[in-house]
Amino acid sequence: MQNFDNLIAGEWRAGASYSPNVNPSNLSDVLGQYTQGDAAHVDAAVAAATAAFPAWATGSIQARSDALDKIGTEILARKEELGTLLAREEGKTKAEGIGEATRAGQIFKFFAGECLRLSGEVLPSVRPNIGVEITREPVGVVGLITPWNFPIAIPAWKIAPALAFGNCVVLKPADLVPGSAWALSEIISRSGIPAGVFNLVMGRGSVIGEALVKHPGIHAISFTGSVGVGRNIAIQCVTNHKKVQLEMGGKNPQVVLDDADLAQAVELSVQSAFYSTGQRCTASSRLIVTEGIYPKFIAAMKERMARIKVGDALAQGTDVGPVSSKSQLNQDMEYIAIGKGEGATLAAGGELLKLETDGYYMSPALFSESAASMRINNEEIFGPVASVIRVKNYEEALATANDTEFGLSAGIATTSLKYATHFKRHSQAGMVMVNLPTAGVDYHVPFGGRKGSSYGPREQGKYAQEFFTTVKTAYTLA
Repeated sequence: MQNFDNLIAGEWRAGASYSPNVNPSNLSDVLGQYTQGDAAHVDAAVAAATAAFPAWATGSIQARSDALDKIGTEILARKEELGTLLAREEGKTKAEGIGEATRAGQIFKFFAGECLRLSGEVLPSVRPNIGVEITREPVGVVGLITPWNFPIAIPAWKIAPALAFGNCVVLKPADLVPGSAWALSEIISRSGIPAGVFNLVMGRGSVIGEALVKHPGIHAISFTGSVGVGRNIAIQCVTNHKKVQLEMGGKNPQVVLDDADLAQAVELSVQSAFYSTGQRCTASSRLIVTEGIYPKFIAAMKERMARIKVGDALAQGTDVGPVSSKSQLNQDMEYIAIGKGEGATLAAGGELLKLETDGYYMSPALFSESAASMRINNEEIFGPVASVIRVKNYEEALATANDTEFGLSAGIATTSLKYATHFKRHSQAGMVMVNLPTAGVDYHVPFGGRKGSSYGPREQGKYAQEFFTTVKTAYTLA
């Protein structure tokens, strides 16, 4: 069994103990033993990043670009290998894993270009004979805390802009899925980036994450994860004058109007709600359907769900893999019981499955006859569980869609340009999809939400510079 260590100051360092990385499709398959770091590892990583920062921040932007391009090139060349690793440790299907690895490579390629496109402004002063320059500089040493549901893409979309804009990095990946982050870190370690610029510290969030957030040498924290943890991080960062960026999930609505193309609406709803085992912050768990199409929609959803193949993430033909962990599976089943108890009808699925290999398998669940006030329609389940809410018309559908503490992604299925245009303007979400799944975004445009879903500047695309840089205004007397 191979041991995998932390990367600190360009060297691989073991922690005090190791934890197994177990395949949720096959619990007898252990990918390796990954080290568990502690606060001392965080101290060492921050010290290494601090020492490396002055030269990296002011060094050649071409060298930065070349290094990020090299990382992206290797990821794309190894996308099948990395996608298979991702599928083994997280439970995403192999095809989805390869797609995610491809996206990670594209992200590094994009930010290799952004290294060379960072711009500023030269303005006249309101006072005579004075010039004004507005420039962007790196923030400093940033701590990146990433979740388990996208174990290579989310680290990539935080690491790449951080490095592109001249910051140094300490990455803490999710303890459940360290393998993809370790593989990415190993690629970064051979890219030509100086020792200490990028550091990997694996371990429990309560240990490593807490140490990063509290460390006086960390200037900014970018976090993706649960609402409760995110809010606590925000409080600590604001208290200690750290820049903070949070992505914390959603309870995303998918509206289906009477005039929608039924087959299209069903397919995009299935894709949004159940693929990637529903473990996407952009997944649609609230299907808001107007009453004219409601009976046909329920019947068509049940028929389509009957054709979803749940199985081993690596097996050919699998549509939906296992739930990522035992605790997540328990949470999903608890919410199914809650939905039944609240009076919703379990129209399809929601059963534990025994397959050829021992894993965390369940059939995707669909509730009908649910009310907007039910817990299953207000709390993020983060699994393959969706509920249908019947509404009278577009106006009620929009009001129901917006009636949530979250605001990440929202979708509408309609053939009406009038309603599509109105929904895009009036949906209280950071991302809006028209006749497309709510889960599925591009890497070169901003990602993020409103209300309880996000806090701070957007991620991805050129908008990433808002978090990973700080603005300087300089005045010069001619």
